[in-house]
Amino acid sequence: MHYVYVLKNEKEEIYVGQSKDIKERVRQHNAGTNKSTTNQQWTLVYYEAYRSRDDALIREKRLKQHGQAKRQLKERIKSSLNPSEQN
Repeated sequence: MHYVYVLKNEKEEIYVGQSKDIKERVRQHNAGTNKSTTNQQWTLVYYEAYRSRDDALIREKRLKQHGQAKRQLKERIKSSLNPSEQN
């Protein structure tokens, strides 16, 4: 399986990425081995699973480059992004 994931940091910023091993990838982000996420602590808030790496890459690219797709995803997972809204 290949995963597209959304991370959130303590500043309420989000990061979208993709990986075959989502647990290891989150560890790498928190260890500072990813230039885009250095010196921050990240929490996994959402992921999507794909059988095809190509499909995961297409979805990641769409979320990163198309504001509408990212806005729609943020709306769908707003309770996960904002813990005060959780029931």
